[in-house]
Amino acid sequence: MTAQRIYDTVADDFSRVNELIIQRLSSDVPLVEKIAQYIIESGGKRLRPLLVLLSSQAAGYSGSNHLKLAAVIEFLHTATLLHDDVVDTSDMRRGRSTANARWGNAPSVLVGDFLYARAFEMMVELESLPIMNVLSHATAVIAEGEVMQLMNVKNPDLTEEQYMKVIHNKTAMLFEAASHSGALLAGANEVQEKALQDYGKHLGLAFQLVDDVLDYRGDADTMGKNVGDDLAEGKATLPLIHAMANGSDEERQLIRQAIRKGGLDDLSQILAVVENTGALEYTMARARAEAAQASECLSCLADSSHKTALTLLTEVAVARVS
Repeated sequence: MTAQRIYDTVADDFSRVNELIIQRLSSDVPLVEKIAQYIIESGGKRLRPLLVLLSSQAAGYSGSNHLKLAAVIEFLHTATLLHDDVVDTSDMRRGRSTANARWGNAPSVLVGDFLYARAFEMMVELESLPIMNVLSHATAVIAEGEVMQLMNVKNPDLTEEQYMKVIHNKTAMLFEAASHSGALLAGANEVQEKALQDYGKHLGLAFQLVDDVLDYRGDADTMGKNVGDDLAEGKATLPLIHAMANGSDEERQLIRQAIRKGGLDDLSQILAVVENTGALEYTMARARAEAAQASECLSCLADSSHKTALTLLTEVAVARVS
């Protein structure tokens, strides 16, 4: 119900954003439109465009360009998903086949490129150099984050500090860009602009850290992905990093070998180590700390239903099960 209250705050705008997204997906090439609509309509929470709607209006915006900005953010996000699934050779997302599993890698990459291009077309229409600066920078940082993650696949020596850098770039950066650009659109003062930028960053980090926990505690029916998917891909996420730092020598070697070879041969043993070392509780504590920081960032904003929704969003981020 808390999540529904958040969406109800901007229900009309949210509906208009969805209409705009479908409208701007149009293409003379049928396969482009088909794949783009498939991934856009695959049941995502639309958190990043939601952030644009809430942050812009929490900062006092009263125009209509926040709808276009929200659509831009969703296109950027969807493009990264298409490319991400190809890189990870994923065949399942949100409980459905990925685009690359259905149509192949090449069409998925090219439609991702189309969505980036369409996003930048719409970005230009906003006629705001500060917003273009934020979003173009964010796009570059996200790409760097993807490369950083790729470089660290099957690397058991990734430190906690390095991992936080990866997830900031890969995941939190678009949250940050969404709330930051919303503040810029509203003409927020410097204090509010920085506060909303930091809010998005901390919320994004909290969101990814909870994802890390759910990878070892969730299930395919609720998450749309399988338990242990990160381990299967050889990704050393925070639960594994903490477990290696706090487990016995034997447990540390077990996890290191599993990361190096990928796959799920040792999943049940590793799940036990992750639980016994308190790695999931530690990761959740980090997530709650990030969510609390995000909430604190809102203190400089005037009270409003949109500010309340942003606060509730920090609670939802760490309470979710999918």
